[in-house]
Amino acid sequence: MWLFGRPGPSGFSPYSTAEQVTDGIDASGLTAIVTGGSSGIGRETARVLALRGAHVVMGVRNMAAGKQVKEAIINEIPTAKVDALELDLSSMTSVRKFASDFNSTGQSLNLLINNAGIMMTPFMLSKDNIELQFATNHLGHFLLTHLLLDNMKKTARKSKKEGRIVNVSSEAHRLTYPEGIRFDKINDEKQYSKYQAYGQSKLANILHANELTRQLKEEGVEITANSLHPGVISTNLFRHVFTPPSFAEGFVKKLSNLLMKNVEQGAATTCYVALHPQVKGVSGEYFKDSNLAKTTELAKDMDLAKRLWDFSVSLTK
Repeated sequence: MWLFGRPGPSGFSPYSTAEQVTDGIDASGLTAIVTGGSSGIGRETARVLALRGAHVVMGVRNMAAGKQVKEAIINEIPTAKVDALELDLSSMTSVRKFASDFNSTGQSLNLLINNAGIMMTPFMLSKDNIELQFATNHLGHFLLTHLLLDNMKKTARKSKKEGRIVNVSSEAHRLTYPEGIRFDKINDEKQYSKYQAYGQSKLANILHANELTRQLKEEGVEITANSLHPGVISTNLFRHVFTPPSFAEGFVKKLSNLLMKNVEQGAATTCYVALHPQVKGVSGEYFKDSNLAKTTELAKDMDLAKRLWDFSVSLTK
């Protein structure tokens, strides 16, 4: 229970909010992309990055919702620089268009926050015929990162400022299939578990950041890649957990105020990893409650990370 958390070595705790962990940080001159910026912790992440002076580009599936969030942020923070571009991470065509549209503007890119996700859905296939949770939570972000990486490298060299890639993962990475990633059974409906498939996609987020770190260090590029657990937050992510609705759902909702973080606290670790000076030069790590945390052995497996990388490349060609 995060309720009893104390501040860690960073000075922050599960109680800390996104505003608190970025207090006094000047992000002006930085450009950040936040996927899933129109709701939940993505929205709060976008708002706080804009509050600190960053130019925020939200990748959103629903452009009407994105426009409303943009207007709300600007109403609250008149100096905010916020844009919304359409992005459906379950569609490689949409991911390619988003990256192309962004890169064609000539804007630099300092921060990439791979935040959007779906959780514990019934078995479905993406528009590219890949299991939906793996396609949305991992593969879409893998392709997006690949398509934006040259821009980030150029920005880091030109600006002499460290670029940061942040993958929002989950403690659910501990609840994946026994082998970690089911390379040969990604689309196996008969053996599908919505819980383990979610865990698999979150494990993939960590492995992606770790292999990306290895490659960036090898190239000598000043870009870091980290992953994190935002906390258990009462958002619309939980809409597929209890199907059909049950007594358990009502019970969880009643307990949520005690057991779960609010959105302001849920966005804290993302904003900490994206902006805080304490994280400068730190890469290939996993964070929780704005502090370094431990993962499973599978999440540290660099051979598994490399195999996932090659598998993801083959699926996104």
